Amino acid sequence: MNDSDFRRVEPGEYPRLDAALAAVNRDFAATFPDREPLVLMAWAGDEDLGEQIYVALSDGTWHGNGISEPDGAAADRAALALVAEAAQDTVIELLWQVWPECPFHKLGTHSRPEGTGADWEYGPDHGARVVWWCRGHRGADCHDLATVGELAGALPGKRRRELRRGERRKGRTPRALP
Repeated sequence: MNDSDFRRVEPGEYPRLDAALAAVNRDFAATFPDREPLVLMAWAGDEDLGEQIYVALSDGTWHGNGISEPDGAAADRAALALVAEAAQDTVIELLWQVWPECPFHKLGTHSRPEGTGADWEYGPDHGARVVWWCRGHRGADCHDLATVGELAGALPGKRRRELRRGERRKGRTPRALP
């Protein structure tokens, strides 16, 4: 694989992944307000894998495994979980920062179906939404931090106010933050 094997994904080319990335980028903007949004990059793959999609920083650099656009009854939820995990891999490895972090426990979170416990294993989804989930201290006080795409609402009040001020300084109307 070399750099010429990769291309930036065009808007609308993978609608489910685009929608999922939009939600993840809201969370990315809430925690990295001075960075450009994440993007989707594509690699043609091979005859076994087919085209693989990567979640990358705005400069096109990425880390982790490629994903494919899911289909089926729960495809939108699956796309959100896949993109959230891929974004997390890229951010953690390339920015060297735990992301997203639970503001209460100061621990990294993971995408999971809502309402899962510390003993949950990958398998059938239980919840209707994909959330950022915090293990808490030793799994005793695990909790859903926020729905993926709504992380700003879970940030402490001071951080939410900083985000609003930053949006105003950039000349943008602040997003509705709880």
